[in-house]
Amino acid sequence: MNIPKTNLPRVAIIGGGFGGISLAKKLLKLKVQTILIDKHNYHTFQPLLYQVSTSGLEPDSIAYPLRKIIRDSDRGYFRMAEVTKIDPDKKIIESNIGELTYDYLVIATGSRTNFFGNDTIERNGMWMKTVPHALNIRSLILENLEQAVITKDPKERKALLNFVIAGAGPTGVELSGAIAELRNHIVAKDYPDLDPSEMEIHLVEGMDRVLPPMSESSSRKAAKFLEELGVQLHLNTQVKSYDGDLVLTNTSKNFETHTFIWSAGVTGAPVQGLNASALIEKANRYEVNRFNQIKGYDTIFAIGDIAVMESEEYPKGHPMVAQPAIQQGKHLAKNIRNILDNKSLEPFDYFDKGTMATVGRNRAVVDLGKFNFGGFFAWFIWMFVHLWFLIGFRNRLVTFFNWVYNYVNYDKAARLIIRPFKENQKQSKSDKAL
Repeated sequence: MNIPKTNLPRVAIIGGGFGGISLAKKLLKLKVQTILIDKHNYHTFQPLLYQVSTSGLEPDSIAYPLRKIIRDSDRGYFRMAEVTKIDPDKKIIESNIGELTYDYLVIATGSRTNFFGNDTIERNGMWMKTVPHALNIRSLILENLEQAVITKDPKERKALLNFVIAGAGPTGVELSGAIAELRNHIVAKDYPDLDPSEMEIHLVEGMDRVLPPMSESSSRKAAKFLEELGVQLHLNTQVKSYDGDLVLTNTSKNFETHTFIWSAGVTGAPVQGLNASALIEKANRYEVNRFNQIKGYDTIFAIGDIAVMESEEYPKGHPMVAQPAIQQGKHLAKNIRNILDNKSLEPFDYFDKGTMATVGRNRAVVDLGKFNFGGFFAWFIWMFVHLWFLIGFRNRLVTFFNWVYNYVNYDKAARLIIRPFKENQKQSKSDKAL
């Protein structure tokens, strides 16, 4: 990887997500050489990906260059690489750009979409974990609207205007609410020859309520908000397959659609090379102790979504959201400093700052301990918190401006098909056939 040699301890971080950058920022202040590795050269603020996919924000509003985080340090380095394997005995990281030795290794690779072994959904559906994914969804939504305008086949038109989202967690709820607002405020203006009432949004959930991780009160409020926006809820319904045209469920309700988005679960994104006993196979996540050390290793740590730290309060590990990753990153930096100073490690304690989800304009739900509330105040809190945790002053300013513009004008300014998805999809299938 062509990293300068050093007499300082070398800490390698795999992953530039919330946990990785939280740790890197703190390590840059210590007397260590910090190497941040990610397959992208930017950090993605994933909680706002759904706004990119529904034309509310441009991707550069929620992406931040990783090199900008370490550029003011003479002991920090970034490498854009995909790590393929770890050799813990030799303390070597193998990647597509070469090898790197380390003294301490932190795995912060996060999570990936979980299809639960369903190949038809993975092959034909859409999902949203990265900026390119969000841009693909944005292009597909807009392309389907354009095609619906010109088609003369009523059945084809219905399929083009049917939007089906599987999974009513925060991502599914926020995405379906945003698509509903696109229909309610934009379609009638941009597409005068389309009847907005023909556009249907279906949110499918296998459990008996939306937002299962949140309180029942917030769940009820979110369901009410979604129904007010015109989203059709299908609870206790599981998607069995999707062939590109038809969504089959475990009930008599099936959907003909050209837009099916899967947001029904995530799983860990481990790296090859560590002992199988270190990995909780069902979750694809590493088992760590209270110091974030991976089971069986003293100098290899895991933080964020990829780590499972079992406790009495969290028997299955912490929730796979940003806050545990941020807090674990900051705490691990303290413990690495303790290691260098020959001091005892301090156990990690998670401080739950609450859970929230937005459903649309003036509609959100928030759980703060025993307190939960919804509506405009919750929506305002949601906006403030997400602006606060966005990285970079420019990103905060641009996002705030876009939100104000959208709020005042009932508009979404980023309705651009920059990279046509259907055309690329056809080309990809043609290349595979050759």
